[in-house]
Amino acid sequence: MPGIEQKELEGHRAQIIADVGKLVDKYRAIFDWDVPDIDQQVADKLILAEIRKAMDAIEAGLSGPQGGSENGS
Repeated sequence: MPGIEQKELEGHRAQIIADVGKLVDKYRAIFDWDVPDIDQQVADKLILAEIRKAMDAIEAGLSGPQGGSENGS
């Protein structure tokens, strides 16, 4: 049986996906402005890779001694 945190996440999953999609769209537009003849598939891969790196860095910060919700921060 899922915990309360999992149930709460399920209620927000669609919004999280939409928000990340908007972030990708934001950087797609920036790439298009800066490089008019851009290869969109290559740009998409680069954008997604950078978002993954950012998420990894955020996750590492949350799981450190000062991060996370276990200690009320």
